[in-house]
Amino acid sequence: MRKNTHGSLIWLRIARFTHQSNLLSNEFLKQFGITAAQFDVLNQVSTYQPITQSQLAEKVTVSEGGISRMLSRLEQEDYIHRKQDWKTKWITLTSKGEDKMQEVFEHQLTFQTSVVNGCLTEEEQKTLYILMTKLQKHTEDKLEN
Repeated sequence: MRKNTHGSLIWLRIARFTHQSNLLSNEFLKQFGITAAQFDVLNQVSTYQPITQSQLAEKVTVSEGGISRMLSRLEQEDYIHRKQDWKTKWITLTSKGEDKMQEVFEHQLTFQTSVVNGCLTEEEQKTLYILMTKLQKHTEDKLEN
């Protein structure tokens, strides 16, 4: 019989939750014509613009290969604008991208909040946030070393 560690079981739960949460978000966001990954990219660009493509790739949940394809699609849909400055690609939202974020952001915020509020108390949410922040910072440190 295999013996799992708490660490491996926690990792599996986080991976499954992330997958299921993305499925729920994708289903929810269909009404707005975007995916959870596209929402993530548009939200990061909106927050940090102008942002380089490499900076954006570090912030989102899309692979480096996937980010280029996604940015091409978002550019074709006129949600973003990419400007080449020598070797650096700078990304900003277009007015259509700004409008899309205005349309979607509050709805997605409410949807995600309802998923968490439907399961965890306020105190549990605070504790989970602290623990997930600690785990994320630890993995970031490991990636930098």
